[in-house]
Amino acid sequence: MKNGFFRVGAAVPKLKVGGCRYNSDEIIGLIGRGEKEGIRILVFPELSITGYTCGDLFHQETLLGDAKAQLDRILEETKNSSCVSLIGMPLSIDNQLFNCAVAIQKGRILGVVPKTYVPNYSEFYEQRWFASGKNALRDAIILCGQEVPFGDDLLFEDAKGEICFGIELCEDLWVPIPPSSFQAMAGALIIFNLSASNEIVGKHEYRRELVRQQSARCIAGYVYSSSGVNESTTDVVFGGHAMICEYGTLLRESERFVSDEQLIFSEIDAMKLMNDRRKNTSFMELGKDDGKRFRKVKFELEEFEAEDITRYVAPHPFVPSDENSRDKRCSEIFAIQTSALAKRMRHTGLKHAVIGVSGGLDSTLALLVTAKAFDLLNIPRENILAITMPGFGTTDATYTNAMNFMKSMKVEIREINIKDACLQHFKDIGHDPSIHDVTYENVQARERTQILMDIANKEGGLVIGTGDLSELALGWCTYNGDHMSMYAVNSSIPKTLVSFLVKWVADNMLEAKAKEVLYKILNTPISPELLPPDAKGEINQKTEDIIGPYELHDFFMYHMLRYGATPGKILLLAKKAFEGKYSDDTIKKWLKVFVKRFFSQQFKRSCLPDGPKVGTVSLSPRGDWRMPSDAVADSWLAELEEE
Repeated sequence: MKNGFFRVGAAVPKLKVGGCRYNSDEIIGLIGRGEKEGIRILVFPELSITGYTCGDLFHQETLLGDAKAQLDRILEETKNSSCVSLIGMPLSIDNQLFNCAVAIQKGRILGVVPKTYVPNYSEFYEQRWFASGKNALRDAIILCGQEVPFGDDLLFEDAKGEICFGIELCEDLWVPIPPSSFQAMAGALIIFNLSASNEIVGKHEYRRELVRQQSARCIAGYVYSSSGVNESTTDVVFGGHAMICEYGTLLRESERFVSDEQLIFSEIDAMKLMNDRRKNTSFMELGKDDGKRFRKVKFELEEFEAEDITRYVAPHPFVPSDENSRDKRCSEIFAIQTSALAKRMRHTGLKHAVIGVSGGLDSTLALLVTAKAFDLLNIPRENILAITMPGFGTTDATYTNAMNFMKSMKVEIREINIKDACLQHFKDIGHDPSIHDVTYENVQARERTQILMDIANKEGGLVIGTGDLSELALGWCTYNGDHMSMYAVNSSIPKTLVSFLVKWVADNMLEAKAKEVLYKILNTPISPELLPPDAKGEINQKTEDIIGPYELHDFFMYHMLRYGATPGKILLLAKKAFEGKYSDDTIKKWLKVFVKRFFSQQFKRSCLPDGPKVGTVSLSPRGDWRMPSDAVADSWLAELEEE
């Protein structure tokens, strides 16, 4: 299964209550549509052959017999379909009637799963007709001339062992520990639910959250299909609610109260799910003692062309696309940063902070965090020593931005020009200052860090680090220069998120004058400003021209570190996310740069200063990322050469 993607679907057919032949025609038609769309597993609603609202007709032999006959016809009509279809129907077995899901493929019945939890409260009275699957007396039945596995202990696994799925029916999801929880621990990566959940005010929101949360708890895909508007409305109404969720994210959802049939589909990322299950060492703990054992039914699975994925791929995975969600995220992250720094200040007993301010985004965010932390501690902002240190590459624009920003923050401002000190150092080490190489650049970065550290010692202060997560991933920092501090408040903030945080603070926490300065900083190109300005006095060293767009690197970093994605898969996802913005060759070029730099620069990450984790991705050697500094990138780069 290349890159781990697997297409699943949920169907809500038109229906006639008790009209088994009509209902089966609809099911056959939707299976055909699903086959054309490349759906590999398709789930239908509960009791989809008969209709859910048949009432005491479930005690009629005519209905039960016709349901079997129509299943036989569905098998014949879909015998050439490789799509696994999960169909609901009643089955009479050993003096009991069971509400069942029947899994079929290519004219073969793979297995039959009875409903475990049969509701009998409020508008539900299923126990009048159906028994729980727990009461089954056998583990195999004869159905449509085939001997097939039967029971609530079935899981379905493809012949290669790459995809395993489980089935539950409606109420099974609503109990404290759903069957899908045990199915997931037994290996099911995807759960399918055949449901008939009626509509009352607000229920659809709760139902959506239930499906979403169960997919999150199980680290699984969850595909749900509920009966549509053509069920009986004698007492209740059904809306036809279908959903596809993955690990807490809603990928696709049907429209409710639609009279026509509906078919939704999306792709589940099995590779991502498996990666997180392996990392989550608590995931399997409950399964050790529950005593639940499952039988696995094998089936054939056709390969899915991963290049055809339809699901949305966010180009900026660290930044919510919805403005309201983004504002909430920024508020929370800023609170984490400020609370972390406040704790460190309280613990050390220090009353001063020392921070270098360049007029760039990172130092701007760090000073904003520091100012807020001092406000929380009731320490005057004058105790923040904000130091700007012009060097060979400092432009008038960034210098002015830095000075105006520090003034607006009402902190103590100090200006220390580093040119003479750097020239002296060049002389001491025998370096020609006209050679603008890595020595020329790093001398400036280390001189600035030396100044900050020494002033912190002199004043009894804490040096606040300004470097961000993206720079750490790429090693775009000078070892023992801007790489080092006494507390690094931005260490878990990726570059693509820094600008949104600064903008959020500007819009929500600052007065007009300070806001105006921040907007100017936001419009300044990203640069370390270590090389002299151009002939016009403007920035001559733009970071993204050298190492590539940060939005690409943040995308690569997220998928590699968060989900262990392979380079080939990252490339596929990036092509989808940045379609029309970057060419395939450009994406591949910068992905190679990312991989090479990420492996070669681990030594800088192995000795990072303390700093707060704010999101799911962090590179702290004490927390999320432990990697040998001499690991090689050969396998990762070789895979890219094959793409």
